[in-house]
Amino acid sequence: MTNELERQVLAKAEKWLGAEYDEATKQQVKHLIESDKNELIESFYKDLEFGTGGLRGIMGAGTNRMNIYTVGFATQGLANYLKKNFPNEEIRVAISHDSRNNSRMFAERVADIFASNGFKVFLFDALRPTPELSFAIRELKCQSGVMVTASHNPKEYNGYKAYWSDGSQVTAPHDTNIIKEVEKITEVSQVLTGKNGENITVLGEEFDEIYLAAIKKLSLSPESVKNCHDMKIVYTPLHGAGVRLTPASLRNFGFTNIILVKEQCVLDGNFPTVESPNPEERKTMSMAIELARKEGADLAMATDPDSDRIGLALRNGKGEYVLLNGNQTLVLLMCYQLTRWAELGLIKDGDYVVKTIVTSMMPDAVAEHYGVKCYNCLTGFKYIAKIIREHEQSGAKYIGGGEESFGYLAGDYVRDKDGVSACSLAAEAAAWCRDTKGMTLYEWLQDLYVKFGFYREGLVNVVRKGKDGAELIQNMMVEYRANPPKSILGSPVVKIYDYKTLEVLDVESGAKSAIEGVTDHSNVLQWVTADGTKVSVRPSGTEPKIKFYFGVKATLPSVAEFEKVQAELDAKIENIKKELKLE
Repeated sequence: MTNELERQVLAKAEKWLGAEYDEATKQQVKHLIESDKNELIESFYKDLEFGTGGLRGIMGAGTNRMNIYTVGFATQGLANYLKKNFPNEEIRVAISHDSRNNSRMFAERVADIFASNGFKVFLFDALRPTPELSFAIRELKCQSGVMVTASHNPKEYNGYKAYWSDGSQVTAPHDTNIIKEVEKITEVSQVLTGKNGENITVLGEEFDEIYLAAIKKLSLSPESVKNCHDMKIVYTPLHGAGVRLTPASLRNFGFTNIILVKEQCVLDGNFPTVESPNPEERKTMSMAIELARKEGADLAMATDPDSDRIGLALRNGKGEYVLLNGNQTLVLLMCYQLTRWAELGLIKDGDYVVKTIVTSMMPDAVAEHYGVKCYNCLTGFKYIAKIIREHEQSGAKYIGGGEESFGYLAGDYVRDKDGVSACSLAAEAAAWCRDTKGMTLYEWLQDLYVKFGFYREGLVNVVRKGKDGAELIQNMMVEYRANPPKSILGSPVVKIYDYKTLEVLDVESGAKSAIEGVTDHSNVLQWVTADGTKVSVRPSGTEPKIKFYFGVKATLPSVAEFEKVQAELDAKIENIKKELKLE
């Protein structure tokens, strides 16, 4: 680090020793100045950025850390933007938080600032899932909301998600306009606090009942649940916000044999039983899977700390528990919904499902079979919410949708992924399979592969840290645009989708056309080959990495050949990685 940087950092840090900062913060900063130069630089060398979704960072004192001051600056900036957008209106906001360390403190600070700005504030009495916050915004006719969470990041992190009046995370133009307002807040004195405490209304269990009743309306097979009510279901909240509402929703659906991983029902922001509170990882799911094996449960489920993601492990024919990837969970839930909607005569012209562009291609085939439209959108649930918003006046119904990163939303009562309802639907689907088909949910997934084609996916994260790494990632995208692969494993590339220009190139004819249904630009490339292989390349917006998503497919003649064809598809993905020099 240069002496100039150290001088700038020290000047910023010394400002935090002023009278407007609390004593505990000042003591932390003094310690950094006197004893920990490296951490001092990390804490102050830049300001924690309010990105298009809000804040996320390591907790601690400093301008580049999550603390009551950086949270305060963000909230005052958001408050100022709301005043500009809704002049002469009573502005209403909802606030929730997860189980992370300091989450309650941050949520109460947000509530105080909004109340001090004259807003009507709805603050949950304790932690609640992200989807319930989204639901509350719509139900209580709020213009905005804040969820204090860092999702499934490590314990050192916390975050702040900003929501708009439709219950979705903010999208253009509000996202960038809020950032401009936040950047104008540079002094603690600009943040309004300590006023209008009477403006804060506390939400408790009575509101949970309203949310749970909305989820119950998603139920499609109450008779099957009644017949299989004592099916064994293992669930873990991973020390997070799903602890009360997910079991409550399962009971509300009619299930009576819910087995909790008790050690992980303890609310603890240190997540003591897992390396990472991410249900995508088998290590994280290991306690739930072990308990399911011991109990002979039909399925094991988990939600992440803010309960918007779902992890799902199913028992296969050998009695082993298979942890599904996000694509498989999405396919199962969407197929269950579409199958039952069709059987019940609920599907009407124009009804639709949604998935992101890097998600499995299988939902497209399933949707076509059932005569519903499948929209593709950019990565991020706010883009799924945007499509729902755009169709609200058309009369077309949103059935369900999701993304490969373990998020699913059935119904439009919420505008973010919902792990609570996803767990309830997964359990109901398992009961329906047992009751009407005499098979497990995993066996039904295998049958779906026979019916629609066996789709298999893979992902590689290439990490390139620092300024040089960021430039390298950008150069990779430039090179891929200039010289895309002509073939992948011998199959010619026939279409190239460029989401930066929103154009698709027909390689053989050279003709370009607009990508259907997508209006937001993103630095993403996709190559589709003659044999149906799809490779997507996407630099991460929040981390120093570039992601490669692989989708391959094959015919599955029968369930008996499942393992053989799965092995072939997995080998194909590995060979694509080698050909692209990613291994």
